[in-house]
Amino acid sequence: MPELERKRPSFQEVYMKLAEIIATRSTCQRLQVGTVITSEDFRKVVSLGYNGNATGLPNRCDRETPGNCGCLHSEENAVINCDVPRETKKIVFVTHLPCVMCAKRLINLGGVQKVYYRHDYRSKDALELFEAAGIGIEKMPAPAGDGL
Repeated sequence: MPELERKRPSFQEVYMKLAEIIATRSTCQRLQVGTVITSEDFRKVVSLGYNGNATGLPNRCDRETPGNCGCLHSEENAVINCDVPRETKKIVFVTHLPCVMCAKRLINLGGVQKVYYRHDYRSKDALELFEAAGIGIEKMPAPAGDGL
């Protein structure tokens, strides 16, 4: 009986899907965002984050103002949770293009080689910041027929 060839997803698709799954833990009412930070060789997940209020505070937004709801951003939480040295090379997967401040946080994290994202954000100013910092950026298309 011939062996059926199985299509394996790329590491990029696996980690983007993980970012999408972790985003479901978000308590933000407007937008659920997830971030995964991996080693450069994709062998280790070094940090996760999703947007929401600070630990111990109510699991809801403080305000209804878009961009100022009081939630910590997913990238911000992933940076806070990342305990590998600055010089360790990292790859970032985020469901949405980071805002300018989160782009700056990822730049300051150190070692970020590339940022993959799936959805555009209302501002694309982060693209210029990543380029100026020498960090690659790539928008990943949504897979056909995927529910996430």
